[in-house]
Amino acid sequence: MKRNTVVLSTIACSALAGCALLLAQGPVVNIDPHRHGNLAAAQSSIVQAYQAIDRAQADNNEHLGGHAAKAKQLLVEADGELRAAATTANNR
Repeated sequence: MKRNTVVLSTIACSALAGCALLLAQGPVVNIDPHRHGNLAAAQSSIVQAYQAIDRAQADNNEHLGGHAAKAKQLLVEADGELRAAATTANNR
């Protein structure tokens, strides 16, 4: 029974590490600017803001009270909403 617990724990930790890696990569511009110019421009702004926050975190040794990390999380969510908007428009 202990062996199964260790194996399951290892698998769970690996999955969490993979999710953290995906989130750490941040947003990228992947909306077609020819089809959705305004959405692509907004997505580009999100990417630039995310990168600026990364630089701020590095310059401040990550001592920003978790607020910079929260801002990055919200930018990732906003990026997802823009991609959803482009997908919705594509399906019309």
